[in-house]
Amino acid sequence: MVLSLGLVTAPARAAQNTPEPQAVTTQTRSEALSAKQQAIPLIASFMAASEMPKLNAALHQGLDAGLTISEAKEILVHLYAYVGFPRSLNALGELLKVVDARKQRGIEDAPGREPSRPIPTGDQLLAVGTANQTKISGAPVKNAVTDFAPAINQFLQTHLFGDIFERDNLDWQSRELATVGALAATPGAEPQLRSHMAASMRTGLTAAQMRQLTEVLAERGDTQAAKRASVALTQALAAASAR
Repeated sequence: MVLSLGLVTAPARAAQNTPEPQAVTTQTRSEALSAKQQAIPLIASFMAASEMPKLNAALHQGLDAGLTISEAKEILVHLYAYVGFPRSLNALGELLKVVDARKQRGIEDAPGREPSRPIPTGDQLLAVGTANQTKISGAPVKNAVTDFAPAINQFLQTHLFGDIFERDNLDWQSRELATVGALAATPGAEPQLRSHMAASMRTGLTAAQMRQLTEVLAERGDTQAAKRASVALTQALAAASAR
């Protein structure tokens, strides 16, 4: 479903009078990522690259920084939509090892919580998912790809932006930090990475925070992933300023 992210970059927009990206959450903006937020793109990047020893260390870092077990699990579940079930299952297995090892050392990580509300079904799920997709994309999604293969957009609306994004045990900013980290580590996903840089800022993350994400990847992650992320951020900001 890596293609799915490209659809976020190409909503139908009027040529003029397009509003600047708006925050779609009520979370407080900050000019710096928290330690917890910094761990998320690292976890995602190493998961996408199947770098299991580095993923192990990043999971420890995230839990030390305050990620709950539920949040860590949800990050790895969320990312199956972007990097596939095999990597998600392998990463969840690694998280299980990390949690068990920490328990043996006497570390009791906060379990966190499960989603607090039921996921809609049927037409209601499609409506909710379409609304979520539109918020994150900045406009309704309609382009040549969705016209050519309407089923892919229906799957995006009902499953990714419905079933997954309606799970409220992980906020949208964290979901976008994870998505950007995973796509940065995925060669060939540059269009989708660029779109999720813009989507991240629509959730309330700032350009300075996304720039910090690229620095975190450069310092503690993969240099190529950091370069892809930096280029994508520059392009997303240029596109926003040109509107």
